[in-house]
Amino acid sequence: MSVYYSIKDLENLTGIKAHTIRMWEQRYNIVKPERTCTNIRLYGPNELKLMLNIALLNNNGYKISKIAKMTAEEMKHKVMATVDKRSRYEDQIAALTVAMIDLDESEFERIMANNIREFGFEETILKVIYPFLSKIGVLWATDSINPAQEHFISNLIRQKLIVGIDSLTLPVESDYPTLMLFLPEGELHEISLLFSSYLIRARGFRVFYFGQMLPMEDLKKAYDLRQPDYLLTIITSVPGFDKVQDYLNQLAETFPNAQILLSGIQIIGQDHKLAENQEVIYNTERLIQFLEELRRNL
Repeated sequence: MSVYYSIKDLENLTGIKAHTIRMWEQRYNIVKPERTCTNIRLYGPNELKLMLNIALLNNNGYKISKIAKMTAEEMKHKVMATVDKRSRYEDQIAALTVAMIDLDESEFERIMANNIREFGFEETILKVIYPFLSKIGVLWATDSINPAQEHFISNLIRQKLIVGIDSLTLPVESDYPTLMLFLPEGELHEISLLFSSYLIRARGFRVFYFGQMLPMEDLKKAYDLRQPDYLLTIITSVPGFDKVQDYLNQLAETFPNAQILLSGIQIIGQDHKLAENQEVIYNTERLIQFLEELRRNL
């Protein structure tokens, strides 16, 4: 089954206004959408990639009249040259979107290597990968990407985070607090937890990392063995909105002596009743601030 995008989808994904897309079609014949029997424009994956590349070049000073005259090969080289130099985060995100649509691992690796070299690992994840993941969410919600594309790019990002964590020096035993990171049983969305582990380790704290789908009884055994100062979990899809409060209550009752840090879309902005030993981490910047405050107070 072919994937098609409406002109509104293109506007949301490229940042180019719908009326501008229509004008460029008419004036430069730059894209050729298919049309429904009711004359509604439909754009395929090739048109989406083309418009992402056009938006990238146009945002970097290329006039649309010049872009329209480029061959596909010329445009590809111009895009690669633009992405390779230090440029706007939005350009890097657009390039990653094209790599995802094409299932192009080598292009993903090239873009990531350039960004890490220019911005550093942490800033690349914060300013490029996280907004890129938000764009994937839009694509997913509009059925604009298939599960294979989403899994492909998510696993590449996951691998990068693991490599980044492995590159850090393991903290020696110290007076720094220890943090135990885990996801609830059934929860698979691990990227944010992995990046949290990176941020914590990079600041010298010791991490006990348990990753996906940890049953409460196993968490209790690990906690009793190592007695960490903090528990950190991110609740995205499991246990479900109607069961989150019960889960929070169970965490507070099971670990009364631990400080419990909570994040994820089922936590942030919700009206859950928190115990005294529970705190919501609203975003990555807040986690960084929390860690820096811990260090200052040692």
